[in-house]
Amino acid sequence: MDTNGVRAITALSDPTRRAIFESLPQGPRSVADLAATTGITSSAASQHLRVLREAHLVTMRRDGNRHLYSLDPRGLSDARDYLEQFWPSALAAHAAALRDAVAPAQPTRR
Repeated sequence: MDTNGVRAITALSDPTRRAIFESLPQGPRSVADLAATTGITSSAASQHLRVLREAHLVTMRRDGNRHLYSLDPRGLSDARDYLEQFWPSALAAHAAALRDAVAPAQPTRR
């Protein structure tokens, strides 16, 4: 199942991409700023940003000769939609685990 939700989750599985992504909620940032924040080269940051852009997790706009990156809500929405399909079974498993944990122990017969 290669949905955009899966691509978003896969993109965020890389620690450097996740660090870049997590530095964007405060507002748009340049490639150079993101590279400095994560301790990588601008070239490496650009490659990571390309993956994040393809997963619809970030958007880019030009400001003169700079590229500014911001969060893109589409990718987060896609990842959420993908994960929500597992929510009912996860809740059922949690409820079963709670029932098992609080159920009185059955005496064993000898």
